[in-house]
Amino acid sequence: MSAYNDAMLDPRLLRSFVAIADTGSFTQAAERLNMTQSTISQQLGRLEEAVGRELIDRAARPVQATASGERLLGYARRILSLQHEAETMLADPAGTASIRIGVPEDIVSGAMAKVFAGFSKRHREIRLDVVAGLSRDLTKRYRAGEFDIVIVKEPAASSDFRATFPEAMGWFESADRIEDWPDPMPLVAFPPGGLYRDAMFERIERERRRWYIAFSGSSLHNVLVAVEAGLGLSLLPIGTTAGRRVRQYAPFSTEPSMVVSIYSWENSGPVAALVEDMSAVLAERCFDPNQG
Repeated sequence: MSAYNDAMLDPRLLRSFVAIADTGSFTQAAERLNMTQSTISQQLGRLEEAVGRELIDRAARPVQATASGERLLGYARRILSLQHEAETMLADPAGTASIRIGVPEDIVSGAMAKVFAGFSKRHREIRLDVVAGLSRDLTKRYRAGEFDIVIVKEPAASSDFRATFPEAMGWFESADRIEDWPDPMPLVAFPPGGLYRDAMFERIERERRRWYIAFSGSSLHNVLVAVEAGLGLSLLPIGTTAGRRVRQYAPFSTEPSMVVSIYSWENSGPVAALVEDMSAVLAERCFDPNQG
């Protein structure tokens, strides 16, 4: 049974059979496939032996497919077409290499997406695998070798940064809120381990205010929506609040800036070029708080 299947799917035998059926001649089929007439006759014979039926009527002039041959012909063409498609696909290096990138959610802006698109157009062989997450987790995974490039938010940059930029921070509440906040004060926070969450707790403790978590959101979008809805106060990058129904909470005034830093293991080649373009987006984002 195995030999039968192997011969049935052997593309060399199917190619000879299709060439004979198409040209109506063993001689012309041999010329098309650049082989001898004896070889192409032998390959047809092997295929006929495998299927147990004659596939070509040799007595006809020109020769033509038998009833069984006509039934097989369509399948043979499809098998050969799929083989050609697979060979063409494997010969194309597009997406065969990868650059692994870790970024905070709000960094994947339209401007950053354009950088990725431009890089992909110049380097079809490279696939960009982008993972969004919390900065502390991204840093840990980068140090463990899971990412080639990482962008993180942190109190201060480590010594091996490729570029680092300040990010202004502020306390925000709903723009529609009228009354004062109750005691204890409700907070809108990121999940445990989030950099903003810890900084928020430290500040509110220094203010000697009582507080509780009214809402915890796993994404910046969820946190911003909750603040807009009046669920509580939150500490956020000022640049992420443009166009949202929020305002800075005046009693807490200013908050120390954090930094946005980019790191990579390689300092040459395509990775270095991508880091340079990504850094340019970060520089523009931090220069103009309304971007991003």
